[in-house]
Amino acid sequence: MNPAAFPPARRIGRTEAAELWHNADDAELQRLAAEARARFHRPDKATWLTMAIVNTTNVCVARCDYCAFYVLPNKPGAYALDADAISARLDALVALGGTLVGFNGGFHPKMRLIDYARLFQTVRSRFPTLEFFELTVAEFMYSCKVSRLSYADGAALLRDHGTRWVTGGGAEVLTDSFRMRHSPLKYTVDDYYDAQRAILLAGLGSTATMVIGFDETLDERLDHLERLRDFQDEVGGLLPSFLCWTYKPTATELGGDEIDARSYNRWLAICRLYLDNFRHIRTSVLTRNATAMEALRWGADDFDLPTEDEVTQKAGATVSHDFEALLDAARALGITPQRRDPFSIPRLTAPA
Repeated sequence: MNPAAFPPARRIGRTEAAELWHNADDAELQRLAAEARARFHRPDKATWLTMAIVNTTNVCVARCDYCAFYVLPNKPGAYALDADAISARLDALVALGGTLVGFNGGFHPKMRLIDYARLFQTVRSRFPTLEFFELTVAEFMYSCKVSRLSYADGAALLRDHGTRWVTGGGAEVLTDSFRMRHSPLKYTVDDYYDAQRAILLAGLGSTATMVIGFDETLDERLDHLERLRDFQDEVGGLLPSFLCWTYKPTATELGGDEIDARSYNRWLAICRLYLDNFRHIRTSVLTRNATAMEALRWGADDFDLPTEDEVTQKAGATVSHDFEALLDAARALGITPQRRDPFSIPRLTAPA
């Protein structure tokens, strides 16, 4: 569905967003987000699918202090899955009715981009009915560095081996001040968008993500949304969805406490209002479990039912395969969950 077919939104700025965050009561913020959601979606419907996040390797040299997953090279417990091990995971996904796979892992210093491309090509050939999100933007950037490839050449290499999607994962909070505090070995914000732009220009699909609940300030959160909205304008709306989830603190160096459901819902509402050029705002069952459905009344319209993700599970996330109970949580809010196919890749309609 083309957003141009809907009445244009009145674009809010960061000052108004901050005012709403600090001073709007829950009922007002919920009402505004529901009105923004209704530009694209019926208020009594939401969409979903079943998917797995398969972590291809836990080897990573980024040393982010909010991560409980990574293992340094050659340390006990380090692994890199081969095609057979991945296929066993995907057999389990198919048995649960899954249709989508997201591959992510870590910054592995010996995994070249061609190694990933060939691995994914092999796995994809075994599961022709599944859709694959192969690598995150962050991993793509690091593997291009290891491979001594430009982002444009790296994106072309993946495309030529059959890759269709590289997700916007690894974004967390996209401000350089946040990155210097918590993941200084990763990348700058400019570099991240240079890589995502190259991915889109190669004809691949991508997405937008955010993680909240670390120690980020409101200004840093708004920097993330402002830069993302500008980028989505620049590329003509090529990013079909935005997913926000919450930091899980268990066993991390950073530690801390997870934010509560009300704070999450209020932030999803701000995201729906600010990101007026995104049709889909997605709520995170992976990190919020059944309470994620509450966000469907705060601007979100879509979610997935995850079967696994070691990254967040290591940090305290719990995964339930009682999908009907999760769907019932949406129904209890008066929302009918409708199963969907994986998103189609939008095509470039504006110069980047």
